Amino acid sequence: MPVSETNRKVLAAAFVSGLLAFASPAQAGRVTLTEENDAFIADTDRNYTQGLRLSYLSDPITQAFWNKPFDFLSDKFGILDGSAPGAQRRIEWTVLGQSMFTPTNLRLTNPDPTDRPYAGWLYTGAAFLQDHKTARGSELENFEVLVGVVGPASLARQTQTDFHTLINVRPAFGWAYQLSNEPGVVVTYERKWRYHQQALGPIAFDMIPTAGASVGNVFTYAQVGTTFRIGHNLEADYGPAQVRPAISGTAWFDDDVARGRVGWTLFVGVQGRAVARNMFLDGNAFAASRSVSKNVFVMDVSAGASAWISNAIKLDFTVIERSPEFKTQKGWDRYGMLSLTFAFW
Repeated sequence: MPVSETNRKVLAAAFVSGLLAFASPAQAGRVTLTEENDAFIADTDRNYTQGLRLSYLSDPITQAFWNKPFDFLSDKFGILDGSAPGAQRRIEWTVLGQSMFTPTNLRLTNPDPTDRPYAGWLYTGAAFLQDHKTARGSELENFEVLVGVVGPASLARQTQTDFHTLINVRPAFGWAYQLSNEPGVVVTYERKWRYHQQALGPIAFDMIPTAGASVGNVFTYAQVGTTFRIGHNLEADYGPAQVRPAISGTAWFDDDVARGRVGWTLFVGVQGRAVARNMFLDGNAFAASRSVSKNVFVMDVSAGASAWISNAIKLDFTVIERSPEFKTQKGWDRYGMLSLTFAFW
């Protein structure tokens, strides 16, 4: 299918972001490929049905040029203060991300107006991350900006149709009613607190509360949550990266603080969100579109496991249960997340 001028611009922007990522500070770091899909654990193919994200985490920032955005945020907003004890800064580039949403019945050419509308979200962006020591452990700050497009230019229809063709499944019939093209912006700030580990012989456990907010025409919500973990070498990260909106996570990883070359984690987490806007339920802001009445309060519950070998490779798997996001939704959603990280030199 020919790629329109709008689609070419979106893909070009993502490509430029990717070039910036691989030209970042030390020209080294970690690449993470995250795939979220209901097909991992259930044959539902509805609501939030797929999310893909390719990201790049830089090595610690040492050059003055790359410290400038951190210093600006510190001076103007009092966040990411580089004078904090043991402060370490990194940039996480979202090279490319794509999420898609569909109603329950994919066989209807004219979808049920009381069900979630078809929608896709194609985006890129960057997060400025700072880890520093506290009296009780450590803290990770995350200031993130995502930009992209919702609607046909997101290429969600083509992605799902091509994948269904590949696995010999009939395509969804209602994409003609998806949300209209609209530029999207999401700005997020959040903090994670990792309390000192408590040892049980060779095994340790910790707790990571988190709080933050996202603002934009795609998502606007406030969130609080907690993750409980047990394993070995927990201090290397703050949990697995996930696609927004979800239990907050980043690709942050620091094997320099680990004891040994191998680590593993079992974890459970919960997050509550107070949602002011969700374009995939509320519909377009600047054009007429399908919409449904959303639930203001949404909860995610997750459980999973992670394993890594030094800085070379890391694998995460998570199962997420999400409470109903709109009034006429029947039951909770369930989907899986698989994430692979490897060192980039």
